[in-house]
Amino acid sequence: MSETPKSETPELVVEDVTVRFAGLVALDAVGFTVRPGTVHAVIGPNGAGKSTCFNVLSGVYRATSGSVRFGGRELTGLPPHRISELGIARTFQNLALSAALSVEDNLMLGRYRLTRAGIVASGLRLPRARREEARHLARVREIADFAGIAHRLKEPAGGLPYGDQKRVELARALCAEPRLLMLDEPVAGMNATERLEMAELIVAVRAGLGISIVLVEHDMGMVMRLADRVTVLDFGKRIADGTPGEVQEDPAVLRAYLGEEVS
Repeated sequence: MSETPKSETPELVVEDVTVRFAGLVALDAVGFTVRPGTVHAVIGPNGAGKSTCFNVLSGVYRATSGSVRFGGRELTGLPPHRISELGIARTFQNLALSAALSVEDNLMLGRYRLTRAGIVASGLRLPRARREEARHLARVREIADFAGIAHRLKEPAGGLPYGDQKRVELARALCAEPRLLMLDEPVAGMNATERLEMAELIVAVRAGLGISIVLVEHDMGMVMRLADRVTVLDFGKRIADGTPGEVQEDPAVLRAYLGEEVS
């Protein structure tokens, strides 16, 4: 797995992003910056606005106001496929795999944005299309090996154990060769062993590829181990932003997120 130089991994700058749904303010002037090659966690209690934030960053939702920039490119208003083309890939809290397709075919879907042969050349199996497909398959198998699922490539994705399905989804995102990887609750529903293994994979992604990672996760132990910086949301507002140690000691976080009274 080749590393993406940090100089080629832009900052993600979220500035004063507000999202309203029929008068309800889901995000209220939220801002943070994801530095190149870092793991940046976005945390908060249920209903804090984490999923809304992720959906704005990936183009699923459109911000009412504010700005999201990635390497100087404004993302606000771009559809998801255009954001993907800029090098941003994401996983989903609820699995979004094609259950009937093999693991290999699911990973090949992640290569779609990198395909250049075109529908006609691919449909006619022209030599250049076959050569491109072979290159993509080789890369898919390399990423599958990196993610620990190479032995599952020919199996239907829907028949895999839950933990392996989560690995497939992360691997599919990596198949898009992202510069920024967004992970939406990557260990949700996993047992202790699976959580540890997924955390190790995320560490390997960061160390081996050098890409930036934005992480939404409820497992606070995992967040504090993996994140370089943490942004905390509550009721759609940013209430804290800092290192894991700083956030853990912030009185507002203790009240809102951990449910502790602070005198």
